[in-house]
Amino acid sequence: MEDESQWRPYLYIDLHTLERRLEILRRGSYTVLPLDEAVQRLFEKDLPPRSVVLTFDDGTYDFYRQGYPLIRNFGFPVTVYLTTYYCDHQRPVFVLMCSYLLWKARSLRAVKLDEFGIKYPVDLRSEVARQAAEKELAQWVEGLNLTGEQRDQVACRLAQRLGIDYRDLCQKRILQLMNADEVRQLAREGVDFQLHTHRHRLPRDQELFLKEIRENRTRVLNATGRPARHFCYPSGAYRPEFLPWLAHEGLISATTCDTGIAHCSNNPLLLKRLVDTSGRSDLEFEGWVSGVSQFISRGRRAPLAYRPD
Repeated sequence: MEDESQWRPYLYIDLHTLERRLEILRRGSYTVLPLDEAVQRLFEKDLPPRSVVLTFDDGTYDFYRQGYPLIRNFGFPVTVYLTTYYCDHQRPVFVLMCSYLLWKARSLRAVKLDEFGIKYPVDLRSEVARQAAEKELAQWVEGLNLTGEQRDQVACRLAQRLGIDYRDLCQKRILQLMNADEVRQLAREGVDFQLHTHRHRLPRDQELFLKEIRENRTRVLNATGRPARHFCYPSGAYRPEFLPWLAHEGLISATTCDTGIAHCSNNPLLLKRLVDTSGRSDLEFEGWVSGVSQFISRGRRAPLAYRPD
């Protein structure tokens, strides 16, 4: 929406970069397919040449306001892996907002943050110091067992301490997700919404794991009127035991953040993809979608995410 791609270039893609990527796909005559069709045809070995699927994680408001109108102009189908907790609770994502606030105050030094569990002055000019402060603040909040509303109050107080207008950020809906009405609208326009857990986390306990999937699935169904059959691991993190649990829920595919091209030899619950961000060049992007980079680069994971609770 504003400067988020400067704050975390590996988490965001700015609008101009996204437009260039879409133009590369159009100019290169790539076949951009809906996710469900692409997965089916992948394992039937029936994909057209140069097949691509476009997916966006989380369902943030900036996709609704900025990303989708651009994609619509190109006429490409798109899937959003939607996490639903913050669709219900229309406030900024707490952990991300705290990090963003500390970054926006990066000109300050020797800032006292003892009311937020940090017992020493923090030099916000240093990225290392900011990251350490983020970690301590998150641990402090975790120990308090606060509600979502209480966490938002903590973020508001932090903004006040740093001299940042929190109300303005909230009005602009920076670091917020789409609400149910916005999801419903985009679903009517043809956007495909799939599963990304309810609270953007995957517990190792099977019962809690399935609760995340089922809460997510119910809310997606209620908002779109269509059942969701595909899944994306939050932050790309997965464990072997997750696969039979997902299969038990009848999911057709699950996408990781491991870099690579999806192939019919893959486990459908461990699909690779390219995580594209503002930190990636057009040349890198074109190398991956053309398939060239598959042969000269080792796969890696993209390190991202948040926990709403």
